[in-house]
Amino acid sequence: MVRSLITALCLFCLPAAAAEEQVVLGLSQDRVAITATFDGSEILIFGAIKREAPIPEGPPLEVIVTVAGPSEPLTVRRKERKLGIWVNTDSVEVDLAPSFYAVATSGPFKEILTNTEDLRYRVSIERAIRSVGAAMHIEAAQDFADAVIRIRESESLYSIRENTVAVDEQTLFRTSIDMPADLTEGDYAARIFLTRGGNVVSQYETTIDVRKVGLERFLYNMSREQPVWYGLMSLVIAIAAGWGASTAFRLLREK
Repeated sequence: MVRSLITALCLFCLPAAAAEEQVVLGLSQDRVAITATFDGSEILIFGAIKREAPIPEGPPLEVIVTVAGPSEPLTVRRKERKLGIWVNTDSVEVDLAPSFYAVATSGPFKEILTNTEDLRYRVSIERAIRSVGAAMHIEAAQDFADAVIRIRESESLYSIRENTVAVDEQTLFRTSIDMPADLTEGDYAARIFLTRGGNVVSQYETTIDVRKVGLERFLYNMSREQPVWYGLMSLVIAIAAGWGASTAFRLLREK
């Protein structure tokens, strides 16, 4: 399993005037390489809280970590059974939906982040999906966005993992995010939010580069940049494989 480690080896933080409590984070590896044997990745996230004053009194510090894959528009269609056949009826355009989205929290999500802050920072899975455009005649347009979430949750592409961020002495935090094997290439945005009483007091964002490497990268580029040659090569390989298999079976029958 490929392991991408996010550790506090180097110090990066928000400007001093931005907040009284700030995220301190470092990257020991900021790339995930997709190879022929890639079967997923576990991202380990560590960090600390930098303060210029003692720990504030009041509600305890909570931490939310999100990892989002590249977003892209998509069309969601509703199927209905008519005359014994499933046919597409209504369709809705979703402006942007992340290919992967995971949320890890140090407590119950609704208790450590208010709806107002969720709307402002788009933290929850529902808020991560941008603008569902539906025609006036389409009923229950929100069902289309819910369908995207339901399908991608079943494929382990969307998840919310409450109580999986460990916070020690309101100063150190750590968690891990499991990523499936069928990742989309691109920059994955990792965001860390510090909250008190449901309000965000500080945030930090960095990126993780997910790319195909080796033969996978060569074939991927060829399919996009030289589709004719890619098609011919695939045809030759298929013919060679078929001929090789038939020859092998013939030799086995002759023995």
